[in-house]
Amino acid sequence: MVSDAQSRPLKELAREIFFATLEDVAVPRLFERKLTRQGSVLHFGTENVDLAAFKVIWVISFGKAAWAMFRALADVLGERYRPARGIIVSNLPPQRVFHGFMAYQASHPYPNYYSQVAADAILENLRGADEKTLICFLISGGGSALVESPLEKSVTLEDVIALNRVLVGCGASIDEINSIRKHLSAVKGGRLAEAAAKAHQVTLLLSDVSEGNPATIASGPTLPDPTTIEMCTVVAERYNLLGKFPPAIRELFEKKKLKETPKPGAAAFETSQVFVVGSSRDVLHAAHRQAGARGFRAECEMSCDDAPLASAAECLFASLERMQRENPGAPVAVISGGEILCPVTGDGRGGRNQAFVLHAVERLAGSPSYAPEGSGASEGREVAVLSAGTDGIDGNSPAAGAVADGETLVRARALGLDPADSFRRSDSFSFFDPLGDTIVTGPLENNLRDLRLLLAR
Repeated sequence: MVSDAQSRPLKELAREIFFATLEDVAVPRLFERKLTRQGSVLHFGTENVDLAAFKVIWVISFGKAAWAMFRALADVLGERYRPARGIIVSNLPPQRVFHGFMAYQASHPYPNYYSQVAADAILENLRGADEKTLICFLISGGGSALVESPLEKSVTLEDVIALNRVLVGCGASIDEINSIRKHLSAVKGGRLAEAAAKAHQVTLLLSDVSEGNPATIASGPTLPDPTTIEMCTVVAERYNLLGKFPPAIRELFEKKKLKETPKPGAAAFETSQVFVVGSSRDVLHAAHRQAGARGFRAECEMSCDDAPLASAAECLFASLERMQRENPGAPVAVISGGEILCPVTGDGRGGRNQAFVLHAVERLAGSPSYAPEGSGASEGREVAVLSAGTDGIDGNSPAAGAVADGETLVRARALGLDPADSFRRSDSFSFFDPLGDTIVTGPLENNLRDLRLLLAR
């Protein structure tokens, strides 16, 4: 029998694999697979908590997946253990919620007035929790902007927004950026846990960061902070940032008035449990299953996570070429998760996912400058590339990503589109949209980083 991978258009199959993967890693499915309740005991990973041991259950849910995580947990807990109080903060409009809950629509990627109102409401509620309170923190990517309040009264929200604009464009890594954010925030770097130190805390995470770094998700509001004041000072000096900081923040650095965040062993974490419900690893496993079900011999490649776009492309195409050599005549797939680095060089529309596919367009067409001898783009071989975000958002565009194959360049040039010019102007969306090759999902209630697919036969 001829498989789909042998008979159907690769670009069509790439789309199908992506959307099937999204279904596999949807928040309700992740919670169903990874959390179970047996009687009054909630199990997650290797840990559990007896719900009956507490007088009340509260939920604090924030991030791009806040609503989906709230609904999924409520389904697992059931009517008998329905939370009595909670706060939900998302970038999406408020949805139906239980009596006793508050909901806020805040802003991303930069905080706004409602981000601070929500943060202050969360802190006020947490300070009223006691030993008979179970607090379930549901945290996903985007939470760092959606919930924010300055630690020092001398610092305004406008100062924090200005600081974030400086940090995002300074060239520092996310860990370096977070070290400064955490030490200026009333909620980040374990300070939410500190506010609820008397209560029992269960933190359930959806990870939009590299594997093994849960304290980076939403700047780690309920986890011990591995960064220090000394690191903040080093980062500020390394990237020559002090002169760019708002005056109130610059003064805290210059007068050495930053306050240290809670560290491992602090009392705030004595009754704290943490579990990652979903991450990029789940996305890779799901995509691998979906590719295999359609007849591809698939391999996951994670070595280019957080690599510059061009380096990531070389890495993934090299893997694809190797797989073709090792599996002559068979359809093959390289699957990559995580994120890549793609500096903005123009004022166009698009993001790192569409830029990655755009970078590959000439190579897919077999252009000599993009397809060296031995590459998978030579004549007679079909290759398709897809890259898209699991949150449904790619940069400043309405698309989640894009897909291309060997015919994309010819079709684009027929419309007067130049991939090199579009790439230079950071205008990948305007390149793919007229071709019908954008992937549009709308904002998704999830955030497990990106998925890249390279298919060949």
